[in-house]
Amino acid sequence: MSAPTDRGVVWLGSPSFPEAARDALKDTQLRANLKRATSTIRDKRLAVASELDDWEELRASAAAIKKRVARHLDHYLVQLEESVTAAGGTVHWASDAAEANRVVTDLIRATGEREVVKIKSMATQEIGLNEHLAEAGITAYETDLAELIVQLGDDRPSHILVPAIHKNRTEIRDLFAAKMGRWGEPAPDGLGNDPAELAETARRHLREKFLRAKVAVSGANFAVADTGTVVVVESEGNGRMCLTLPQTLITVMGIEKVVPTWTDLEVFLQLLPRSSTGERMNPYTSTWTGTTDGDGPAAFHLVLLDNGRTDTLADTVGRQALACIRCSACLNVCPVFERTGGHAYGSVYPGPIGAVLTPQLVGVENAASLPFASTLCGACYDACPVKIDIPEVLAHLRAEVVEAERADRRTPTAEALAMKAAAAVLDSPALLGAAQKAASLGGRALARRGRIGRLPGPLRGWSETRDTPVPPAESFRTWWRKNREGDR
Repeated sequence: MSAPTDRGVVWLGSPSFPEAARDALKDTQLRANLKRATSTIRDKRLAVASELDDWEELRASAAAIKKRVARHLDHYLVQLEESVTAAGGTVHWASDAAEANRVVTDLIRATGEREVVKIKSMATQEIGLNEHLAEAGITAYETDLAELIVQLGDDRPSHILVPAIHKNRTEIRDLFAAKMGRWGEPAPDGLGNDPAELAETARRHLREKFLRAKVAVSGANFAVADTGTVVVVESEGNGRMCLTLPQTLITVMGIEKVVPTWTDLEVFLQLLPRSSTGERMNPYTSTWTGTTDGDGPAAFHLVLLDNGRTDTLADTVGRQALACIRCSACLNVCPVFERTGGHAYGSVYPGPIGAVLTPQLVGVENAASLPFASTLCGACYDACPVKIDIPEVLAHLRAEVVEAERADRRTPTAEALAMKAAAAVLDSPALLGAAQKAASLGGRALARRGRIGRLPGPLRGWSETRDTPVPPAESFRTWWRKNREGDR
């Protein structure tokens, strides 16, 4: 896949989802890592969500708030800018990735610094900020443990919540031992693979960076329009270090993250931790409003990122994807993600939400395979804390992809011809009966040869990844005529 260079989002040069998924399915270690991690998170989420009698009411409230924000986004963004400015912060507007990268780079250069510490941020990954800063001679240090693992391995995140979910602890230990010294304090000799030991190694490695850095870059989980308060939730405390110690804080936030009031925020602070980490509340919930003398950064900059969101908002069906609060619950219940991992999606946003969000942000023509990366089982909709109907959006985008491909083709595809032939057969009782009889005879012949699992010719693509059952000896229509037709 490729995407417009001013938007980022899709990793340039990535293969289409079917091709990438085919390779991922061959990686047995990857599949084992994914199954173990997603099942653990999934079970924890179900347990803590079931503790709340009003869980479904909270979901409905969150969905209603997000719909109200979408209808009046222009109003709430202007209100947010006014509130942040009144509190001593500075707001910058970025229409695309290129503009956002330019704004952040200029702000860092103005401080005279050449390194920054970063809080885990999907928005900065979306615009490729780290790579852009590196080209400008500025080093960005990831401080989230999983993001640190990804950075040390020159890897890509594969999960919204747990970017290194595709790695087990032995692989992480080997990575720390081999690469950590190139970025700062090296791993100790004889490092084991005990999780506590690995966490302590990362803590020592990052500590001197926290104490030295003068500039921090963050994302935002939410921003409250009427107060100008920005919110980051995390589990390790690295975010709190980045938000309090540096002299300058730069936050890059997608424009859809705004909520109207603190009362609205309260709804999401119940839903997000339970849906993401299976916790009743996040260990660290950090909020800040502008700047305060002698407390925290002396300069705060909020970069409001569009990058395709306004175009997405114009689609009355697809816009519901903007309600996503990045909890990753849909990834953890998705049978496709559990078997392929996030890299197969070729996007910063993997899984079901990535399959609907990425094509809208970059244009369906640049991510045409992603809306088809789903079984449409509906598990993602059931798990989503803000009730995004992902299957509905997937079907909607699939139709857009098909229509776009049809407009580009002068001759019909084999699939289109097959569908036209199927329509003719289903419209004729005689043709349908003949087709059913032929399928039954052919299926039994293949079964006698032991080949029913491997269909011949152009049908081979179907049986490569699916069990193909033997057609019944007689169709329902034939059985009805023989046994019940005379009852009427």
